[in-house]
Amino acid sequence: MSPRPAAAAPRERFPDRLIRPRGGPELLLGLRNLYILPTRFGWLWLLSCLVLYLLGINGGSNGPLLLGFLGTGLFLISLHLTQFNLQGLRLRCGEPAGGFAGEPLAYPLQLNSRVNRYGVQIQFRASGGPITTLTVPAGDETIAVAWSSPQRGEQRPGRLRIWSTAPLGLFHCWSVWEPSAPQLVYPQRLNGPVAVVGEGEKAADQAASQRNAHGSEDWSELRPHRPQEGLARLAWKQLARSGGRYSKRFEDPEPRHGLLAPHPDAPWERALSQLSARIAQLGQGNEAYGLRLGELTIPMGSGKAHRDRCLRALALARL
Repeated sequence: MSPRPAAAAPRERFPDRLIRPRGGPELLLGLRNLYILPTRFGWLWLLSCLVLYLLGINGGSNGPLLLGFLGTGLFLISLHLTQFNLQGLRLRCGEPAGGFAGEPLAYPLQLNSRVNRYGVQIQFRASGGPITTLTVPAGDETIAVAWSSPQRGEQRPGRLRIWSTAPLGLFHCWSVWEPSAPQLVYPQRLNGPVAVVGEGEKAADQAASQRNAHGSEDWSELRPHRPQEGLARLAWKQLARSGGRYSKRFEDPEPRHGLLAPHPDAPWERALSQLSARIAQLGQGNEAYGLRLGELTIPMGSGKAHRDRCLRALALARL
């Protein structure tokens, strides 16, 4: 079974659901992909200008007429200023790092602008991510926009919305875009048991048997001898001294390691989530571990690169 697709995006609000967003690795904001409408405050401002104009006409007073014309002129100037605050801004997809399903993910975006831009807001509305508000300086800058995915695998964050009402708040200028670079999403972290394939157990038992066969004295304690243990473990010195029959109990000089594997009693997705939590925990230390998923085997290792390799295998695992 391949990784399940991302959950369906919620229905967009008007007028976004009438707009077909552009996709691709980058977006240059311009006249063809920017949309602008008055805000509620803008409509109230325009209504106030109309009322002043009617009062000036009916009352024969130049004061209200002058205020009405000035307000209308400022309204029209704000239309261009708000659009110019976004026009010419270039957005590019960065290289997303992996993250866990059900947790906040950081999607990198590279911004390029020739001038400073104020009050810019960005959000992945399809995933219900938080709004990122920033001032874009002239030059290049990399930002991270938060989103989340309930499913593992290579997922795209969906529709991104960028907008601004600066500088006067009379107009709402926006654009929509679907970044094409996918982000790797690891299985959700759930605590639970995992299976361990004893790759090193056979070798450890063989080494212990060889030490016992050669009469090694590297033992930790004595216990009553059982016939099925044979004579290799028998403590001959204690037998000669006291006549009691005791067996030597050996300890391996190094801890035994194994390959982590999905727990056989857990459903497939839950087993992967439990493995994800265990690998994330082991990845915080220097303990060596490996992974076995069907025919795929990742040998023992440690470190961040090894952890990311194991988590990537979980994210793309097929049943």
